[in-house]
Amino acid sequence: MRYRRFGKTEMNLSVFSLGAMRYMASAENAHQTINKALEVGINHIETAQGYGKSEEFIGKAMRNGLGKQRDRFYLTTKISPTKDADSMRRQIELSLKRMNVDYIDNFDIHGINLKEHLDLVTNPKGCMKAVREAIDQGLIRHVGFSTHAPLEVIIDTINTDLFESINLHYYFFNQRNAPAVQLAHTKDMGVFIISPSDKGGMLYQPPEELASVCYPFTPLYMGDRFLLSDPRVHTLSLGAANPDQVTSHQDAWDNIEPMSELEQAVLDCVNRRYSLLEGDCCSQCYKCLPCPESINIPEALRLRNLAVAFDMVEFGKYRYKMFENAGHWFPGRKAIKCTDCGDCLPRCPENLDIPELLRDTHDRLNGQEGRRLWE
Repeated sequence: MRYRRFGKTEMNLSVFSLGAMRYMASAENAHQTINKALEVGINHIETAQGYGKSEEFIGKAMRNGLGKQRDRFYLTTKISPTKDADSMRRQIELSLKRMNVDYIDNFDIHGINLKEHLDLVTNPKGCMKAVREAIDQGLIRHVGFSTHAPLEVIIDTINTDLFESINLHYYFFNQRNAPAVQLAHTKDMGVFIISPSDKGGMLYQPPEELASVCYPFTPLYMGDRFLLSDPRVHTLSLGAANPDQVTSHQDAWDNIEPMSELEQAVLDCVNRRYSLLEGDCCSQCYKCLPCPESINIPEALRLRNLAVAFDMVEFGKYRYKMFENAGHWFPGRKAIKCTDCGDCLPRCPENLDIPELLRDTHDRLNGQEGRRLWE
């Protein structure tokens, strides 16, 4: 296992962090999964108050022996922004009690996804007042934020200079947030990547087309290497559901060097696959927004790009079904809600027939409705 300085926090984190959203089958399973992570060298456990019973399971593990190893790992929990300081004080106290710990190494404001959330954070008498008090009391050591926001909101949040780290989406198959990664780097912030294997393309279960174009490597390995070869990125979430899944990234966690010639050649080959879309490839410029029907056009067409170029249909269905079902965590209405108003057409530099492509996206990817994992 390799380690990287997590920006100005000065915490030396393993390049994979144990994300605690998926091991919630039982308290015993959670404890075994944590022990396995520590055994292989992972020294960062990341959870959230909203992740079901995750904090409670951590607390039970602390009482059953994990507490004796407290100096071996860093602990992050996340709490959504609140309207007032008193509410945040109560939530911080609750998380400490649930996890049976005296302090939190890294505390994240969870889900600054909208401008309204950012307004809550920048209010001088709001939730950050309680966070600062908790720092003064030694209950919290470092403060960051997690986000699923549009790029503009992420940039504005970074520029508040209130945070030491950021937890965001950024993958080979979705590089929209590259400017945020760069800005965080210039401010010496820790950069934590959310769910690179799952939200980054269900790379643990690749279609044959994607697997073949990544040969002699696996898509999972190439996704990890794209991120870990970038020194601006410090740690990736490893969302193991059980102890056996902890080692699923073992091929990558000892290699944080620049891309080899062969690895770069594979990524170049992957990029060339977009030619299969011929004149229908969305370049993700986002100039088509805003949509009068609140369709997240770029994200819908990104999923179509992947379905056509790599047969990533199951991933596309998995993400597409979240539209209209996950609120500000995954905003936008389904593509079928297009009314052919044509508002987006003159803004598209590729001159795409966006309404027709949206209908095609819906036909390819519409399926059973979805919810966020912990819901």
